[in-house]
Amino acid sequence: MIELRTPAEIDAMRPAGRFVAEVLATLRDETAVGTNLLTIDRRAHELIRRAGAESCYIDYHPSFGASPFGKVICTSINDAVLHGLPHDYALRDGDLVTLDFAVSVNGWVADSAVSFIVGTPRDADLALIDTSERALDAAIASATVGNRIGDISHAVATVARAEGLSINTDFGGHGVGREMHGDPHVPNDGKPGRGYPLRAGLVLALEPWFLQTTDKLVTDADGWTLRSADGSRGAHSEHTIAVTPDGPIVLTDRSFLGVD
Repeated sequence: MIELRTPAEIDAMRPAGRFVAEVLATLRDETAVGTNLLTIDRRAHELIRRAGAESCYIDYHPSFGASPFGKVICTSINDAVLHGLPHDYALRDGDLVTLDFAVSVNGWVADSAVSFIVGTPRDADLALIDTSERALDAAIASATVGNRIGDISHAVATVARAEGLSINTDFGGHGVGREMHGDPHVPNDGKPGRGYPLRAGLVLALEPWFLQTTDKLVTDADGWTLRSADGSRGAHSEHTIAVTPDGPIVLTDRSFLGVD
């Protein structure tokens, strides 16, 4: 069921969005060559506990997961792009890191992801991250009253295809509210003018993600981490946004912290 939020409910979601933005900014700033993925998870757990928030991940066990996730943040490295399960791995120079984080604050959920490089970057990795970020910007700009889900999907795909990327539509954006995942599904490819009409009060997590040379995924032995089928690297950018009569509001905006 697709739910629309009142202006008061959207205001009530702002603390969750701000907290998610702050945590991702903090973790990005603290993550460097040599940082262990388990340290990132412990730090995220500490920040959740201090804030009195609730993790959306730790007990999460959807049909595609082998078991409850058991951690509070997704850490996807290099050829991993989604659902990266934190494990005992120290980051190396040039690693492409994606952090995906969702929590509930006062009963409202926000969800966001950011990709970045630790140490010496590769030009191809920077270009892929930039494409995911531009695709997210295009998706947000399309999230206006009167458009449809297909307009958002088409905006993402247009940016990706201009860079020669192929697109997987198995995993994409989704509704957000009291739960982390809700209707509607927002694929990263679609036809403009098609799909559910965007109405004021619709809250969505928009999340373009791409792989450099494939759109095929394989699942790690951990039952969670999704990697490219050919070993090429991936990038993932995500924000929680609200559709309003005055345009989209980015609830997980990090620009007020001086970061993208």
